[in-house]
Amino acid sequence: MKKLLIYLKEYRKECVLGPLFKLLEASFELLVPLVMAAVIDTGIQNADRGYVVRMCLVLVALGVVGLGCSLTAQFFAAKASVGFAAKLRAALFGRIQSLSYADLDREGTSTMITRMTSDINQVQNGMNLTLRLLLRSPFVVFGAMAMAFTIDWKAALIFVAVIPLLSLVVFGVMLWTMPRYKQVQAGLDQVLSAARENLTGVRVVRAFGREEAEIEGFEAQNNALTHLQVFVGKVSALMNPVTYIIVNLGAVALIWAGALRVDAGLITQGAVVALLNYMSQILVELVKLANLIINITKALACANRVAAVLDLTPSLASPAQGRAGGGGAVEFDHVSLTYPGAGAPSLTDITFTARPGDVIGVIGGTGSGKTSLVNLIPRFYEATEGRVLAGGADVRDWPLDKLRRQVGVAPQKAVLFQGTIRENLLWGNENADSAALWKALETAQAKDFVEQKPKGLEEPVEQGGRNFSGGQRQRLTIARALVRRPEILILDDSASALDLATDARLRQALRSLDYRPTVFIVSQRASSIRHADQIIVLEDGAAVGIGTHEALLESCQVYREIYESQFEKGGGEHGQKG
Repeated sequence: MKKLLIYLKEYRKECVLGPLFKLLEASFELLVPLVMAAVIDTGIQNADRGYVVRMCLVLVALGVVGLGCSLTAQFFAAKASVGFAAKLRAALFGRIQSLSYADLDREGTSTMITRMTSDINQVQNGMNLTLRLLLRSPFVVFGAMAMAFTIDWKAALIFVAVIPLLSLVVFGVMLWTMPRYKQVQAGLDQVLSAARENLTGVRVVRAFGREEAEIEGFEAQNNALTHLQVFVGKVSALMNPVTYIIVNLGAVALIWAGALRVDAGLITQGAVVALLNYMSQILVELVKLANLIINITKALACANRVAAVLDLTPSLASPAQGRAGGGGAVEFDHVSLTYPGAGAPSLTDITFTARPGDVIGVIGGTGSGKTSLVNLIPRFYEATEGRVLAGGADVRDWPLDKLRRQVGVAPQKAVLFQGTIRENLLWGNENADSAALWKALETAQAKDFVEQKPKGLEEPVEQGGRNFSGGQRQRLTIARALVRRPEILILDDSASALDLATDARLRQALRSLDYRPTVFIVSQRASSIRHADQIIVLEDGAAVGIGTHEALLESCQVYREIYESQFEKGGGEHGQKG
């Protein structure tokens, strides 16, 4: 939690004024029993109505001033806690953005979402309560005890016995529940992960009729979380009744001792009432303190989870004194890749060279490592062995921002963001004008359907691009990559939803660009890469063939089997050889 307090620096004034006004309110509250004692001992005993009225007006004044102090404290506490949470959330989002693909794979998307939302909300609530009550409750407890000693020190010894017992209960429950709340948050991660997975794959679930099985699985995880929360809640719920029992026993002892001392003429009846009021104040404040500690315990558990992400060091760092290359040349020099936690390598000893302006086809079966290979070029992942060079320089020597400005990527899964078509295309180059956008759309074979939209480039795009078909989303992502005019263009199976004719026109348009990027086309179709200058055939992470289409048909059995399965036997692509 200490590491997170740096985000409170701008709210130092609020962090001082909030507790200060709460202490002022508490000070006025501590005066109330003394006024009540005066009303009983002076006003009522002497039948002085004027005195009683005056003291009642004093009580009203104390209440009004205390209310004003409380509202002021609440304002400052809310301002500080909300601002703190906003800065913390921004810092957490920034750290997540700096993490590499491998880091995100290792940590998991669901836990990141939980920490960005539920955890930070819990930290915000804990901070708000801390600023308002953390000083106030102990101040009232010890203040009430001190005031009791000013009334009658012997009767006040009961307070000395009650308060340690209450503290033992409160802090004992706190120490027991703190690790359990961490388990609750971890369980919440699992439930969120299950919900997110089902929402993302809802079509697959329905296609295979797995609704009941998924519901049962979710209910099992949800029930496990519920049982854990109920168990922790039961232990936490013991705090209030136990504290009430201890305080009420203390009140009984106080009344008994006070009655004896009143009979002996040592104290007045008003003094006994004042002592009981102070005991009641201690009860209320300790119940508040108990609930505060529960909330602080939750907040600390959540804060530690947030801090753990902020403490993560990105596994891919931009070099401090990096050097950038130039041009679109790409070279793989005995490159191997093993994902974190994976037993076997995903790529093994890959070596090839792509000259500027070349079209490189990458083909292979599912899981052969095609996407892994092209992800090494913009350094989404770090090669575990060998070197990847772009523009003549090792990608590890490139400043990351410059490297990724050189590379345009149309990913395997077409992702569009909520906004307009123009706003999505400007991700490629925020300074691009309309002419550049239309040119990119034309090359990506997307111009026709965008022109048919009522608002053209200003046509709204819903979240995830769900108001466009799969083929339209793919063409828009290709256009977005082309807007950047990259030296290296990666199309990672990004034309899989296109028909063969559109795919052929796309490839022809890429060859007709007024500049010559080096293009990597990852595809399952032999027709999409057969005219490439160089084709890389992957099987189980190894390059089993590198060469032209004609050469691979002669020398590479894997490529020949892929080609024949699609053209000779499939028949569906047979007239598309040209």
